[in-house]
Amino acid sequence: MRRGKYGFDAPLPFAGLVVGALVLLALTIVSFAYDVAPAGVAFLLGGLYTLASAFSYAYTTRRGKFEIWARELDDLDGGERVLDLGCGRGAVLMAAARRLSKGYATGLDLWRTKDQSGNRAAATLANAEAEGVADRIELVTGDMRALPFVGDSFDAVVSSLAIHNIGTAEGRAEAVREAYRVLAPGGRLLIADFQRTEEYEAVLRGLGASDVRRRDLGWRFWYGGPWFATRMVEAYKR
Repeated sequence: MRRGKYGFDAPLPFAGLVVGALVLLALTIVSFAYDVAPAGVAFLLGGLYTLASAFSYAYTTRRGKFEIWARELDDLDGGERVLDLGCGRGAVLMAAARRLSKGYATGLDLWRTKDQSGNRAAATLANAEAEGVADRIELVTGDMRALPFVGDSFDAVVSSLAIHNIGTAEGRAEAVREAYRVLAPGGRLLIADFQRTEEYEAVLRGLGASDVRRRDLGWRFWYGGPWFATRMVEAYKR
């Protein structure tokens, strides 16, 4: 059972879905009240569709992503050094730390609240205390494009819905290159995102990474529907 408070991913788009659904349903009532049935039906269908998208978004951010990442991290044997890029309030960071009996997990972020509600280092540390893993994590404030770590420092590097926030293709490519640089030989890289994953895959192939693949993570990781499906880019360092 999770004991931490992990906020809401990108709260503004979710709020937009909820408000949009309410407006459409209100227009449905008005349309039927004035006997404009075709418009009422259209507004009703649009409202239900938008409401379903909001429920999908809420499920993913509050439950679905935790289930998916738990499955992805089950291969950890307990002694690894794990880096979480764009860790936010620590959903993935804590999941990794719970699986580490001898290793440690490092979370790096710029702590921007537009990417996640209440995103600040103090909230992440509080979650680590609540989850009982404070002795196995450390937090670093930094930019994914210029990681403050020497090469080959981590046995696993993970990132969840973070790299797409970098505004340029070159910036995103640099973040992927940095993730690969600090990954130790034989280490595993996992990048989950709902945008730009084909870019990440191409960069890793260009770097000579092994076993590079991009796969769909299924409906539990939809942010509103299949058009915002999250995909995982997985690779290993030779």
